[in-house]
Amino acid sequence: MSALTAYQALDTLIDAPGYAGSPLAIRGVGFASRPGTSPMDGLRVCRHPHEGRNVIDVKGIRIGAAAPVVMAGPCSIESQEQLLAVATAISQYGRFVLRGGAFKPRTSPYSFQGLGSQALKYLKQVAEHLDLVSITEVMDPREVELVASYADILQIGSRNMANYPLLREVGVTNKPVMLKRGFAATIDEWINAAEYILLAGGRDIILCERGIRTFENATRNTLDVSAIALVKQDTRLPVIADISHSAGRTDIAIPLARAALAAGADGVMVEVHQNPPAALSDNEQQLDLDEFRDLMQALDFAPRG
Repeated sequence: MSALTAYQALDTLIDAPGYAGSPLAIRGVGFASRPGTSPMDGLRVCRHPHEGRNVIDVKGIRIGAAAPVVMAGPCSIESQEQLLAVATAISQYGRFVLRGGAFKPRTSPYSFQGLGSQALKYLKQVAEHLDLVSITEVMDPREVELVASYADILQIGSRNMANYPLLREVGVTNKPVMLKRGFAATIDEWINAAEYILLAGGRDIILCERGIRTFENATRNTLDVSAIALVKQDTRLPVIADISHSAGRTDIAIPLARAALAAGADGVMVEVHQNPPAALSDNEQQLDLDEFRDLMQALDFAPRG
């Protein structure tokens, strides 16, 4: 079934009287005049009183449970050797989620765009070899099936948060989806984007706060810690904090991770490279292996025996 067919199949349901996810509720019609309510009150991703939060189990890694999850790996997969070296180092501290970019949305069309399908093969091989869970970004609705055949979790990047055909397409896959907040998106827009995935059939949705663009230029973006607390309060979805894209620098990774977890984040995402100065993308924000070790020790992850 295509994403469009699945979405159209919901038309009768969402138009039914009293359905909480109806188009009127999704657009927030009628909520603004009621004290104590918000445009998100009718959304199915929102948490109602006495309702628990979602815990997403991906091959034994429980995202949204009591223990925080770490998603780590290089910004871009540059070679199998590079990915294996980084993955081997991070796996010493636990059974983590291995991140790595195969298709890279870059501001400049002349920047490294990723190795594409070859990188997906490396990601699957390395993750299976080390018994890790994998996550990578999908950028195009036409590539969802391909990426889903290699990765355990599909990532929607900041630039594609409002790419509604893509959101519907990933919702059909039955794969867990991590939805990054757009760098200029409000919390309401972010949560409504998650609702698109859910309406298309996706049930295992993870939110990722990756920083928003503000007037501050000391960091690449500004990590919105308050957003983490709010979406944990108002939705039933797990939340991950991307401490690399939010800061664009490595020297404040530890305090940012601590702040995110203190606000209620269910884990952190961090970029790691064995030789950041030589990285083909975002070298200034990727931790080297020693810095990653320091971060794990600061978060009380001890090396595995």
